[in-house]
Amino acid sequence: MKIIKTEIPDLVIIEPRIFKDERGYFYESYNEKTFHQNGIKTHFVQDNESKSVKGTIRGLHYQLDPFAQTKLVRVIEGIVYDVAVDLRKGSPTFGKWHGEILTADNKKQFYVPKGFAHGFSVLSETAVFAYKCDETYNKDAERGIRYNDTSLNIDWKIAEDLSIVSEKDRLQPLLTDAEFNFKF
Repeated sequence: MKIIKTEIPDLVIIEPRIFKDERGYFYESYNEKTFHQNGIKTHFVQDNESKSVKGTIRGLHYQLDPFAQTKLVRVIEGIVYDVAVDLRKGSPTFGKWHGEILTADNKKQFYVPKGFAHGFSVLSETAVFAYKCDETYNKDAERGIRYNDTSLNIDWKIAEDLSIVSEKDRLQPLLTDAEFNFKF
């Protein structure tokens, strides 16, 4: 397993070793000991899965502390463009984002720690997206930032007129008006 640091501290890509032969493939998607040895000491308590059609943009979502979630995300079927935005006050990369193409073929995973907003867009006809969380969902702590906030200028790899976005995500506040309580 290869841990790849991004330009934003604590935000990493995990690239597994994939063993392929005439039968198919095998890879280890999660091993707590291996993750801990690489500095990722998160204890996950909930797994989620979603299926979305091409053009869907989900996000940017997060939960306020003390219910904030660290996520380990991956694609089981299809292709997504996955994005995390740094919301940690005092961080030298506050308001910056990193995007990564995750596919069923490349098996990459994106480790998104607490203090980041998260979202993704679907680039294939459909995509099945899975993520582990270290905290359970808490409706009262749920918050978000508008996916098309011009101060973030995220290229979701989908034309705006072809995007499918929930009403809830369209009505999220801009970064300047959003509520968050994360510290670097």
